[in-house]
Amino acid sequence: MTAVPRFPDRVSPKGHSMKTKQCLVIGLGRFGTAVATTLYEMGHEVVAIDQNEENVERVMNLVTHAAIVDASDERALRAIGVGDFDVVVVAIGTDVQANILATMNAKSLGAPYVVTKAIDEMARRVLERIGADLVIRPEHDMGVRLARQIATPNIVDTLDLGGDYAIVEIEANERLRGTLRDLNLTGRFGVQVIAVSRSGKVEVTPRAEDGLRPHDKLVVIGTGHSIDELRRYLGE
Repeated sequence: MTAVPRFPDRVSPKGHSMKTKQCLVIGLGRFGTAVATTLYEMGHEVVAIDQNEENVERVMNLVTHAAIVDASDERALRAIGVGDFDVVVVAIGTDVQANILATMNAKSLGAPYVVTKAIDEMARRVLERIGADLVIRPEHDMGVRLARQIATPNIVDTLDLGGDYAIVEIEANERLRGTLRDLNLTGRFGVQVIAVSRSGKVEVTPRAEDGLRPHDKLVVIGTGHSIDELRRYLGE
């Protein structure tokens, strides 16, 4: 297979140029297929590869380019120019050896950012040691998120910023009644309020004298530990 050509930035429907990413998705099971097709729908250029011909044919018309490639073969990955992609997603399922080899090959051939799927904690540790930039466990991560949502229904949404920081939207209850100065959420929990929404009206960077009432929605930023402390306080 010849090297994959570089693609020009796509132009959005309004005519404004939108920076697209060149993405390579390795492994086209349910998870890999969802990643590949969603990235393509969002306007990015996606090359999707798998050893299984049926998997490749299933996404052929849903991505930029699809091909039958063995990602555990370093020469095959070099041939498609793996180092030229902005992001490489290794979504190989139960074959741990193939997953590790594909990750190692992608990094050794110069891929700048490799996201790898791990089936368990041991695989996660190995993949991190061989240089994966981000290791995810989709089922585990979704389970944790669902459990938190069930346990703390006042946490409405979460945006993971990477590292240990996240932006969380919470709904105020009686424990968050008063001015932001009096509540002192930064001093008490280490979180910073960056927006408050009430009756559909949003106040960005609220002032210290602004008051909070039950059912107001607050957008806060903080570390995972700080947000957990706030969650525990709200759940008492």
